[in-house]
Amino acid sequence: MFRVAEAAIDWSAIPAPKDDGGAAHLTGLAWPAKPLLGTDGAVHDLSGRAGLGVVFVYPKTGRPDVLAADGWDMIPGAKGCTPQTCAFRDLANDLGDAGVGFLFGLSTQTTQWQQEAVTRLHLSYPLLSDAALLLADALRLPRMDVGGEVLLNRMALILQDGIIIKVFYPVFPPDQNAADVLGWLRER
Repeated sequence: MFRVAEAAIDWSAIPAPKDDGGAAHLTGLAWPAKPLLGTDGAVHDLSGRAGLGVVFVYPKTGRPDVLAADGWDMIPGAKGCTPQTCAFRDLANDLGDAGVGFLFGLSTQTTQWQQEAVTRLHLSYPLLSDAALLLADALRLPRMDVGGEVLLNRMALILQDGIIIKVFYPVFPPDQNAADVLGWLRER
């Protein structure tokens, strides 16, 4: 569950990201053959994955024992990775009922760092690491540089048989992203 500080976020006090057009090219693209290591220990190549799936992209999950970068909360689109991740956890069964056959989170963090989040947040789905930016470069995913660290901008991608059919970008507030994805799936 959310820590008290995470559950009580006043999103009106956080700057919302603007649509910079950075994801406008993604709808209709085939997912590239860029296998990524997941926190489940498997290597996942979604390019050949049949069925309906969701990949939500987040900049960086924090850890209780590590301070966030100075000014993190005021970077548009940065804050909210834990609430977004937990919202997908909480709606995973509903997403499955809506036809989603696979669900992944994706960031540029290492699998080792992501594993801490999976354990702490009790995630039922794997997180994928694109620490080498292979997928990010192939798809030209929008990103931000925070203190020399390359992070991906928050978004959610819906795939059907390896093709990106829907992009949610920008995402704000992040804790509503999973509900927005579920709503879209139920309406289509």
